[in-house]
Amino acid sequence: MELATVNPAFLDEEVGKKAEDVGPAEPEAKAAAADAPAEEYAQIKPYAGMPKEVLLLYSSRPCYRVPREILFWLMVACALSLVALTISLVALSPRCLGWWQVSPVYQVYLPSFRDSDGDGLGDLRGVREKLGHFQYLNIKSVWLSTFYRSSTKDAGYVVEDFRAVDPLFGTMQDFDDLLAEMHKLGLKLIVDLVPNHTSDKHRWFNLSRARDPHYRDYYVWADCGATEPKPNNWVSVFGNSSWTYDAVRGQCYLHQFLKEQPDLNFRNPRVRQEMLDIIQFWLDKGVDGFRMGAVKHLLEAAHLRDEPQVDPNMPPESATSERDLHHDFTTTQLGLHDLLREWRARMDVFSREPGRHRLMVTESYDGSEVEKTMMYYGTPLAKESDFPLNLYLLDLPHNTSSSWVKHLVHLWMANMPAGRWPNWLVGSRNAPRVASAVGRRYARVINMLLLTLPGTPITYYGEEIGMENINVTESRPEDSAGRYDESVSGAPQRSPMQWSADANVGFTDRTNVTWLPVHPDYRSVNVEVQKGDEGSALSQYRRLSGLRQSEPALQRGWFCHVGADRGVFAYLRELDGLDRAFLLLLNLGGRAAVTDLSAVAELPERLRVAMSTERAGDGQAVSKSGIATEAGEGLMLEFSSNARFHAKHPGLCFISEKACYFGALDILYTC
Repeated sequence: MELATVNPAFLDEEVGKKAEDVGPAEPEAKAAAADAPAEEYAQIKPYAGMPKEVLLLYSSRPCYRVPREILFWLMVACALSLVALTISLVALSPRCLGWWQVSPVYQVYLPSFRDSDGDGLGDLRGVREKLGHFQYLNIKSVWLSTFYRSSTKDAGYVVEDFRAVDPLFGTMQDFDDLLAEMHKLGLKLIVDLVPNHTSDKHRWFNLSRARDPHYRDYYVWADCGATEPKPNNWVSVFGNSSWTYDAVRGQCYLHQFLKEQPDLNFRNPRVRQEMLDIIQFWLDKGVDGFRMGAVKHLLEAAHLRDEPQVDPNMPPESATSERDLHHDFTTTQLGLHDLLREWRARMDVFSREPGRHRLMVTESYDGSEVEKTMMYYGTPLAKESDFPLNLYLLDLPHNTSSSWVKHLVHLWMANMPAGRWPNWLVGSRNAPRVASAVGRRYARVINMLLLTLPGTPITYYGEEIGMENINVTESRPEDSAGRYDESVSGAPQRSPMQWSADANVGFTDRTNVTWLPVHPDYRSVNVEVQKGDEGSALSQYRRLSGLRQSEPALQRGWFCHVGADRGVFAYLRELDGLDRAFLLLLNLGGRAAVTDLSAVAELPERLRVAMSTERAGDGQAVSKSGIATEAGEGLMLEFSSNARFHAKHPGLCFISEKACYFGALDILYTC
């Protein structure tokens, strides 16, 4: 450093101080200090060694102070702005979708999914072997049918022990391994739980019939005799009296389902605690949610009065069917929702970690009384199920007209409480397969409907490849060991999953041994074959599932009816702030149709084909005044527009939770 760069006044002052600091007894040192060469100070930075008083003198000068203060307040302002922006984004951002909302839920019927040990019956290890199938389909949630220790009646829903795995399906270690592997892959597991009843071989029932003081009121008992009239006229879901005489106890017990399924008495606090403990047991295991079945039957009127007949003129003894009575005293009783809230509260204890929400789904079909079903959503202050199962689309086989589909969709969306989440399913273990019910020609278009409606789609195993019902004989089907039986009425839609074109369809490694017959179309309708065909039902399902997860308009946007004429059900999916929207046209009629939507001003004149279930042509442009579809074809069109249909037609549109897209930051916000 050149000497000229050193502040001269400061340098002179420092040199003087060095000289003064040398005591009188050291004149030589003082002189040396005074005569110190300038090069020594050239190595010192301009203000190095500056005394505090001098430093303050310089730092207080405006040329130093003002820039420093400006920079300080700029930093404060930036920090406050960042905090305010963060708070605003959090406050304005819509709630992140839960794991049960971002993808379809896949329903596994355990006996028919995959057999790992060669006994002809599906099991837990078999499900674990096929976890890759869920990933291939962009599935993140799996709903597993009952696997508890049970008798063979009612498809395994006659439970003898809610805390044990039935040996037919494996061991508790198999369950733990399955759950651990699923979580490792980012998959969630929902398990079945029907709390209304147990098996008549359950330990609780045996103790109750023996009048054990602790268990005597675990079930619903009433006085009657072996030959005397029943306590009242109540009938079971399966027909005939809901009461069966027990010779051990000398009373009748209530069963709203099979006589082997006695109803638990949930007015007994001990029973309520038992069920809470069972829920706790599986939550401790790590399950991600429950599908709770038959919940409307959980409580009965304590007075046990006769239920009114639908036809008052019918002789009382003729009222033997569930349809013959108004079930005013056996369903949806006062206190039912309090019970469900208890279970919800217990599950919420396990839902505090991010991404670990425990799902609660209730099943209760109330027919035309949809408002009763909606009550299972709970209230803003008293939450119950995340959603009650929407079973209304199971009515599609009775009427596939576009106007009927519009009615079924509107029925749910118009009655659903604000801010709650819808769901849809078109197949189940108790309903005919779609391809058999409405025809294979329409199976793909129904899947397109399922995967593009707002909310969570639920897919019954095999629907993704278009499996059909099997034909069964009047004899009761059994597995090779005769250990597992099914009612004939339930068997057609529960045949083994068709994985490949092998003789045993890849369901089991043991030749020609499956607990139910395999459908004869397995050579063409199977996973292996359809994976290699881009136009197959499986490939289309996979593509739609992926689109649903990647497109905000499909995942959480508005749903708007556009029309339902001449067999074509048309609707829009759009999101505020996002110019990309989708138009769906589903031809559910029996012939080809040309749909004219020129009156819909919010649509541009030309739209682009995003996907068709029946033909190639992705990317082709079509005119909105003449959109052609074949019978059974589903057509997805995409377009760009800033006009919003829902803004001008609010009565035709629905949304679960409003959200808007802000393109500059690529974020969603509440609007």
